[in-house]
Amino acid sequence: MERWTVREPQMIGDWQECSDEHAGLRIRVHRLEKAEPPRGRDDAAEGLTYFRFRVTVENRGGDVVGIHLEDGQLDIRTGPDGESAFLDWRNSQFIEGFDLYPLRRATAVLYAAAPESCLTLVDIQVQIKAGDEWADRYLWSGDLSAPDGMAESGARPDGVSEILAGQISTFLREQAERGPS
Repeated sequence: MERWTVREPQMIGDWQECSDEHAGLRIRVHRLEKAEPPRGRDDAAEGLTYFRFRVTVENRGGDVVGIHLEDGQLDIRTGPDGESAFLDWRNSQFIEGFDLYPLRRATAVLYAAAPESCLTLVDIQVQIKAGDEWADRYLWSGDLSAPDGMAESGARPDGVSEILAGQISTFLREQAERGPS
């Protein structure tokens, strides 16, 4: 039976600690930005806007862990209806069978494309393979509508409560204020 453990989305840039079976590993989706792919646009992405993001896996445990992350382990959805984005596997740099030593990181750089109008909501779901076991799926949310530099610095434009990132920030802040349940 497949496990589905996405409980609440992380903000783009936040670290997610893996569950008990993969204690010591943590994952982060970060650096979401518009960018053209290095080897040229794929014909299937005609009329779409390219963006890139990074997925970093960090080993804070005491053992070496074989990490694997390729295109089938990512799901990228955009816009209010959650339309699937085009993942450009030819331009992306995956993590394939890399031995991640303690206190080390490995980063994949991924290119995707979607209609410009859908880039205000971007959901990226990641499920790494650690050793011979699949880690839980984790979800990050963000947007590409903020002016350059705002997403990384944490600054937000006025009226943010109407966009997904603002709603998630508000939810997480309220949960932190309430304390553990």
